[in-house]
Amino acid sequence: MKVLVATEKPFAAVAVNGIREVVEGAGYELELLEKYGSKQELLDAAATADGLIIRSDVVDAEVLDAAKNLKVVVRAGAGYDNVDLAAATAHGVCVENTPGQNSNAVAELVFGMTVMAVRNMYDGTSGTELKDKTLGIHAFGQVGRNVARIAKGFDMQVSALDPYCPDEVMTEAGVKPVHSVEELYGDNKFVSLHIPATAETRGSVGYDLLMRMPKGGVLINTARKEVIDEAGLAKALEERPDLKYVADVKPDSAEDLKARFGSRVFFTPKKMGAQTSEANINAGIAAARQTVAFLRDGVDRFRVNK
Repeated sequence: MKVLVATEKPFAAVAVNGIREVVEGAGYELELLEKYGSKQELLDAAATADGLIIRSDVVDAEVLDAAKNLKVVVRAGAGYDNVDLAAATAHGVCVENTPGQNSNAVAELVFGMTVMAVRNMYDGTSGTELKDKTLGIHAFGQVGRNVARIAKGFDMQVSALDPYCPDEVMTEAGVKPVHSVEELYGDNKFVSLHIPATAETRGSVGYDLLMRMPKGGVLINTARKEVIDEAGLAKALEERPDLKYVADVKPDSAEDLKARFGSRVFFTPKKMGAQTSEANINAGIAAARQTVAFLRDGVDRFRVNK
């Protein structure tokens, strides 16, 4: 069997070595497709693959049509909206992610951007501290839990909203459970977004929620740009000069927002939450282990499609 690692943005060399050790150690062939310049290269390479490991690479119906032998796709990372799940299910292909492998890296970036925001982008003016401030975590998955852990080190007061997470889990982590978005945004000066982009969440964070935030509110987005209603965001920033928005996911209207609101908004040049050497290695090797486990034993613990 063949496992294809298709990464337009390659894994670190040490991660590739670890992936190779796992895959070839299981008796499978490993093929690398790195920094490819066209979709056709991906289609050609996928044609003979039994397993496919990707990062932010798009796996749509065309790729699945070309990959006649494909049995499993593993996305090295938590998000998987770059994979057409319905098409994968129709093709009989298991899709998995690697939850938790990038979570500390993303959580640390949350605070890197937050400190920068409260210190006014280090422009020499007086800022504020995070100690004793309120932080709301929108979704209490692996990243959210790491955000809570770090926030405790800043002596912040932390609450979280996640209908899929039992209150007891939050309470045990020293986090106050809340049960509505209105409460989460209304009671917290800082809100950190970790919700996936789904039909339910796309465009769900906008004017009404931002206007509920206390004076000096900061919204931090290391999730997906699609969950933001950008028109509503702009309207709230216009009406509330005290609000700030920082994101690891550059919005479609980034240039307009920067022109209008200057240092009150900040966006990384590309999605960088998982861009650490540690996360790169962890996610890549986890993806290799999960691919082998599925091909060899049918283990699909991290399956995300039905």
